[in-house]
Amino acid sequence: MADLSTQSVTDIHHWNDSLFSFKTTRDRSLKFENGHFLMLGIEVEGKPLMRAYSIASPNYDEELEFLSIKVADGALTSRLQNIQVGDEVFVSSKPTGTLVVDHLLGGRNLYLISTGTGLAPFISIIQDPETYEKFDNVIVTHGVRYASELAYQQFIQHDLPNNEFFGKEVREKLIYYPSVTREDYTTQGRLTDAISSGKLFTDIGLPQADPKHDRFMICGSPSMLKDACEILDGWCFEESRQGIKAHYVIERAFVE
Repeated sequence: MADLSTQSVTDIHHWNDSLFSFKTTRDRSLKFENGHFLMLGIEVEGKPLMRAYSIASPNYDEELEFLSIKVADGALTSRLQNIQVGDEVFVSSKPTGTLVVDHLLGGRNLYLISTGTGLAPFISIIQDPETYEKFDNVIVTHGVRYASELAYQQFIQHDLPNNEFFGKEVREKLIYYPSVTREDYTTQGRLTDAISSGKLFTDIGLPQADPKHDRFMICGSPSMLKDACEILDGWCFEESRQGIKAHYVIERAFVE
């Protein structure tokens, strides 16, 4: 377990019956890029039980934050959802991943397309001042089944725009687009439908997506990833692979 450190849980927030987030202490030696994931887990029957988790906290934060679903029969989540402040978890020392802004070509608009807990890496990215330096608009979308699953909504709409260091940039450039599929809400329907039909762009007052100007980062369910990639490929967007800069990027580690 040389590549694992033991960290203490410092805070827990239950968004609803199926979703929670938590914070842990952070090794001073741990370095990561916003959008990275790492392995996290607990000890089960004398051995570490680990799963990949995107880091929701920015790389300058003193703590680590993670977003997780609750699965009754999940090997890890069935146990992890019951952790308490002061409990210990294992955290790997080797963050990695492809959901980093540097894997994208320069552009005007950055679209962060997420469903469910796929929002986590984008919470890290929208807390990075450099994100706002590189793009004219940053659009963070979040597709969920029920409005209670819109984690971090208060943070995105109210806390982040009042950040003492880059709140001005957030107010000028960040656009939040939540969408709910299984109950009445201001914006309803699947995100991929809103993208393919052009509704997303009309709703936020921006032109139809164009490879010349727009960049996409996508994280969420396998079906959403598949559909989103097919849409972008059909519009002549190119996916970044092996660190080669292109028009869009997904986290393939959660897919393959």
